[in-house]
Amino acid sequence: MHAQHILDHAPLGAYIRFSDGTPRPPDRHRRKLDEWENRNGRGQLTRKEAARSLGSYDYRGGFSLHLGNYGSNGVVVIVYTRSFQVTSPLDFEIDKLPAEGSVRILTRCGDSDELKHLASDMAAAEAWLQDHHHYDVRLETVTSQTGGRAA
Repeated sequence: MHAQHILDHAPLGAYIRFSDGTPRPPDRHRRKLDEWENRNGRGQLTRKEAARSLGSYDYRGGFSLHLGNYGSNGVVVIVYTRSFQVTSPLDFEIDKLPAEGSVRILTRCGDSDELKHLASDMAAAEAWLQDHHHYDVRLETVTSQTGGRAA
């Protein structure tokens, strides 16, 4: 699928696979493997941006995937997020939808929502918010209409 399909159809919290279609090189080829992993992976959809005009530039839209956190002893030091434009040459597919009944913790980022966390239920969302203070959050329960799958 093209990146536009993800922008149009994937709900926030879904896991998205991206690929350039090439086979994975052997582990012993470390540099080639690093380059391959940069073009092939999986992440959670955290943000979608619609097309808009920025002065004389027409931005066609895009989305961001959360690829991982880095740190130690329970302290996150780096949050690894990658953004893709709809013009990306990579192939994308929706790998896993969020479960019905899970709760999205959202904040506003510019003109779009940004997923901060996907909790298993409302109690877990409220517990997460006690430990992670964010300004102006919105909680949204995932239903089949908002892009969930049956648990």
